[in-house]
Amino acid sequence: MSIPVTINTPYHIPVMVDEVIQGLSIVPTGHYADATFGGGGHAKKIIDCLSQGHLFAFDKDPAAAEVALSFTSPLFTFTRAPFVFIKEFLDFYGITQLDGLLADLGTSSHQIDRPERGFSTRFDGILDMRMDPDATHTAGSIIHTYSEGQLAHLFYKYGEIAQGSAMARAIVIARKHAPITTTHALIKILQPFAPHAKENQYFAKAFQALRIEVNNELDELAVLLECSLEIIKPGGRLAIISYHSLEDRWVKNFLHTGNILGQLQKDAYGNPLRPFIPLQKKPYRPTEEEIDRNNRSRSARLRIGIRTT
Repeated sequence: MSIPVTINTPYHIPVMVDEVIQGLSIVPTGHYADATFGGGGHAKKIIDCLSQGHLFAFDKDPAAAEVALSFTSPLFTFTRAPFVFIKEFLDFYGITQLDGLLADLGTSSHQIDRPERGFSTRFDGILDMRMDPDATHTAGSIIHTYSEGQLAHLFYKYGEIAQGSAMARAIVIARKHAPITTTHALIKILQPFAPHAKENQYFAKAFQALRIEVNNELDELAVLLECSLEIIKPGGRLAIISYHSLEDRWVKNFLHTGNILGQLQKDAYGNPLRPFIPLQKKPYRPTEEEIDRNNRSRSARLRIGIRTT
C-alpha cells in the first residue's frame, strides 16, 4: 500500500448554493436544519439569511464537527449525530416544526481526498468508507464476511452493475488466498470486468455500492424523508441533493407521492394525497460554469418540495 498523502483542497465545495438558498425561500426568523453539515458551505449561506431564526446542523463525521467549531453565530447549533435522529434532537431543543430542511447526500471532498478514509479509487488506502469512523462495519469487513450471493446482490442493487455475480465470485476466490485490505487491491480484482475506456466509471459504481452498504445510506434516506412529514411545517420546504439514480428516484417519488415507492394514495373521495408539491418537475442541475469550477458537482440533482397544508 502506498503512503497516504496530504491533499491541499478545501474541506468541501458546496453544490448549487444559490439554487438551494432560493429554493428554500428562507424566512429570516425561521427555523432550519442542515442534515448534512459537511464543510458548512450551505450552512453559512443559510445563517447569512437569518435575523432571529436558527439553523440546526447535523453530521456524524468528527471532521465536520471540527469545522463546526469555527461557526460562532448565536443562530447556529451543531450536533454530531446521524440525521436519522434529527427529530429526537429537535424535540430536545424545543423545536416542533421547521421552515426548511436541507440534505446534501454526497460524499465530501474532505472524505474523498483522504486516502486513509478509503472512499476514492484514485488513492491506495485502507478499505474503510465509513462516514462515521466510530461505526462498526467497514468496506473491508464486508468484502471479507459477505457471502458470494450477498456481494452479488450488493453490487447489483446499489451499484447497478450487471456483472455483479462474476465480481462477487472473483472476490470470494481472491480472499481465500490473501486478505483484500486496500482500495487498489480490490480494483485489481475488479479490473478484468471493467469495460474498456470506462474503467473509472465501473470502479466508481463498485465503490458506491460498498459505501452505501457501509453507511446504510438508502435506509437512512428513507427515514429522513418519512421524518420530514412530521418536522416540516405547512408551506415549509424540503431540499435534497442526490448524486446517483437510486437516491434521486426515491426523492422524486417521495415529493410526488409522499412515499419512496411512488405509489400515490387517495382519500375517501378519490382526491390524491400529496404531502409535498415539487417546486419544479425536473431537478435543478449545476451550470456548466459550476461544473468547470467543481467537477464533482456534475452528477448532482437538487429537488425541492413545498409542504402542503
